[in-house]
Amino acid sequence: MLDATPSCLEVRNLVVEFPGRHGTVTALNDITLDIRPGEILGVVGESGAGKSMTGAAILGLLERPGRIAGGEISLAGRRIDGLGDRAMEKVRGREIGAIFQDPLTSLNPLFTVGAQLSETIRQHIPGTSRAQARARAVELLQEVGIPAPQERVDHFPHQFSGGMRQRVVIALALAARPKLIIADEPTTALDVSIQAQITGLLRKLCKEHDTAVMLVTHDMGVIAETADRVAVMYAGRLIEIGPVEDVLKSPAHPYTRGLMASIPALGARVRTLHQIDGAMPRLNAIPAGCAFNPRCTLAGPRCRRNRPDLIPTRSGQAACWLYEGGVE
Repeated sequence: MLDATPSCLEVRNLVVEFPGRHGTVTALNDITLDIRPGEILGVVGESGAGKSMTGAAILGLLERPGRIAGGEISLAGRRIDGLGDRAMEKVRGREIGAIFQDPLTSLNPLFTVGAQLSETIRQHIPGTSRAQARARAVELLQEVGIPAPQERVDHFPHQFSGGMRQRVVIALALAARPKLIIADEPTTALDVSIQAQITGLLRKLCKEHDTAVMLVTHDMGVIAETADRVAVMYAGRLIEIGPVEDVLKSPAHPYTRGLMASIPALGARVRTLHQIDGAMPRLNAIPAGCAFNPRCTLAGPRCRRNRPDLIPTRSGQAACWLYEGGVE
């Protein structure tokens, strides 16, 4: 049923570059993905893989001199990658919401949470009166599980715990009923028990509002609990994508297998934890062929010569020659 639903977000062959004195660095290379209404796509990978960069490109928040050098980004059938700054200001908040890692960076300490919610609502929903915006702010706080929302709406951010502040940020992201939410490491700064509450809340609200969510994280546990599909990134490229259960239980790409093997099993007694040898290459020193080949125990001559595109697997896609003719 999910596959028959038109995509909310479509990213096609996205390329992001950073020109510099010593040449141009390609930060994202040929990224293609889509997210449907009500679906959560988890995007995972090591630091520097390009996860947050993908979210920034979709939001139109690339830091200069970064630029989109190729590809297309479409939201609900409308192309948004070519919009100017003024036009994107109307898209952000109203059509695309954002949840960031530290809620304190998203909330102004000088204003009550109610004032910030009301301002967001009035900014993105024209014709809303102050009274209507305040009433809607109370509804949002109640919806995200803030106790006594009629009272808490007049409290300042420092009067909330970390988990409660993140709930307020989720309310801000939902304030204008956006089509898409970019959630960039939304649980990293929270305790494990609070993480579970926030991911459960995000999933519940996503389904209820039919909102598409791109969940950026390095935590496979968060992916397993929250996402419907998962996209794995490495060195600025998408190397595997598929249903979350299939990718986590039977990963296709050797890099994804390495990530999963690095997670210790509950109850298992081992002397050393598994790790992937080596490190992710710098963006200005990506090797020829598959970028993962220097770290891959299955790499062959073909892997060192030619870069694979995404190739169909049993239930998803993987950028690996194992699924098309072998590695020799």
